[in-house]
Amino acid sequence: MTKEPVTAGLNITREQMIQLLNEDLAGEYQAIIAYTVYSQVLKGAAYTDIARELELHAVEELQHAIKIAKQIDYLGGMPGVSPKPVITSSDPVTMLRADLENERTTVGRYRERIRQAEALGEFGLSETLRAIIAQEQDHEIDLASALGINVPPPIKPSDKKTAEIK
Repeated sequence: MTKEPVTAGLNITREQMIQLLNEDLAGEYQAIIAYTVYSQVLKGAAYTDIARELELHAVEELQHAIKIAKQIDYLGGMPGVSPKPVITSSDPVTMLRADLENERTTVGRYRERIRQAEALGEFGLSETLRAIIAQEQDHEIDLASALGINVPPPIKPSDKKTAEIK
């Protein structure tokens, strides 16, 4: 079996980077909406602390969206305006698991995006993404803690269809 070279998928154009960043931006919009809604609908003493934390996550996700939109503009693109779909549920665990899966996917995508940005010579973008990853990982820790589990590994974009939170 032949392994894919480490550099596979790194040599992309500015236009491809803009498209990928717009997909990432749609994920940030999704997170803003999800955290806003979830923070208000989680009920009960068991969820009081995490609901407050999710309010803070919503604000941080807005900051991420602004940073990503700024990078898209810098690269000569137009930031998108549509979020990825948001999962809603009356079950708090379902909502928290959906958030955790989205964060795992985001961290995986941003790790890939950093390598692509550096291959493209866009070091400012890679530094911006590194700062965002640090907050996204904090979100993962908060969500995993609320679920009483360890933080699962990031989901690589190619693994998205087969990944499950256990």
